[in-house]
Amino acid sequence: MTSSSRRKSAAPPSRAVAKPQAPASAAGALRQLRASDLRGVARLAAQATTRVSRVAEGVHQAVLGTVGLPGGAQPGQARGLTGLVYRSIRGVTRLVDGGLQAGLARLEPFFEPAQASAVVHWEREAVLAALNGVLGDRLQRDGNPLCTHMGLFQHGLPLDLPALAASGAATGKLLVLVHGLCMNDLQWLHGGHDHGAHLAQALGYTPVYLRYNSGLHVFDNGAQLSAQLHALVAGWPVPVTELALLAHSMGGLVSRSACAQAGGLAAPPAAWLPLLRHLVFLGTPHHGAPLERAGHWVHALLGRSVYSRPFARLARLRSAGITDLRYGHVLASDGQGRDRFDPGPDLRTPVALPPGVAACAVAATLAAQRSPMAERLVGDGLVPLRSALGVHDDPARTLAFSKDRQAVFFRMGHLDLLGDVRVARQIERWLAGGV
Repeated sequence: MTSSSRRKSAAPPSRAVAKPQAPASAAGALRQLRASDLRGVARLAAQATTRVSRVAEGVHQAVLGTVGLPGGAQPGQARGLTGLVYRSIRGVTRLVDGGLQAGLARLEPFFEPAQASAVVHWEREAVLAALNGVLGDRLQRDGNPLCTHMGLFQHGLPLDLPALAASGAATGKLLVLVHGLCMNDLQWLHGGHDHGAHLAQALGYTPVYLRYNSGLHVFDNGAQLSAQLHALVAGWPVPVTELALLAHSMGGLVSRSACAQAGGLAAPPAAWLPLLRHLVFLGTPHHGAPLERAGHWVHALLGRSVYSRPFARLARLRSAGITDLRYGHVLASDGQGRDRFDPGPDLRTPVALPPGVAACAVAATLAAQRSPMAERLVGDGLVPLRSALGVHDDPARTLAFSKDRQAVFFRMGHLDLLGDVRVARQIERWLAGGV
């Protein structure tokens, strides 16, 4: 499929959710905060102070080392009075953090509302999604209240199956939409268009939107998604006759991981997998994304000099989910026994597309036409064309998308895949049984 510059169609359907509005003042933005957010921000500030002090100490000791002065017991650690000052900074930071966490935790019950709010705070959720994408594994490990937990949503609110059953709006055709890195379920509404709402109106699907911590390992999110789908199918108000997954970017890797863990890796296979009829990928980096590889090499280059080596600590902050994008990991074994920041070849176990499922790949490129450079380098700004189409130099790793289930859109960026009506119509044709 070819396409030129993006054209908008008339009145695409969208979810019945109020569009985000910029707050009129700082007070408006503050009203979106929860009491627990302050404790989470305080923890991040303490960790940032500790991290910066270690970087500063490392640079300080690197300079001292050039004149022959010895360091402390650990690499990058200063000794004597200098080391004592840095250790004191970190010690005081830990004490302040502990006091704030204890005090704020006691105050939270007095400020949290008695009932969950029915208001969707778009800006807050967007910030949390980005934060979890970058630091989500750390947030989970620290028990930070800013950590996102996987769940299913409709209209930006947690899925309420009893209310859905009472409304009679549930159909037997279930569509689950899985977002990408640093994003959330609300961002399927892009440029006034929502693929889920479009497919609901055109084909009678009931859309459900996944929200998850995209900073966790892909295989961890895959396992959780499989469990969520099992519970969703079991509790759906009417018998599920058809299940479809629509996944954007990293969400495609999470979906493939869920299928792998629910199928050949599970004994017996999960009950939801036989209901899966369609699996549609939008700009998924099946074989990795160059930006993560660039981050990896920046980390390696920083480590070459004694002066820049302390700054390599900052490169190691990027989440497990981001480093999984280097090659497109979907299984726990893909990086098992290796430091995820260390250089190394692609040792993934090839994972085929799930059998018996109509798997489709949508790819975009900023280029005007296909060419070797457009396929390997340009891509959609984040994902190369070959990676999005599952093509690999090693035939064993190439994903077997049939030609009639591949679509390429030109002069289109990665996020544009979410809001383009032509993409929606192509997905509609696939899900309707056509090409």
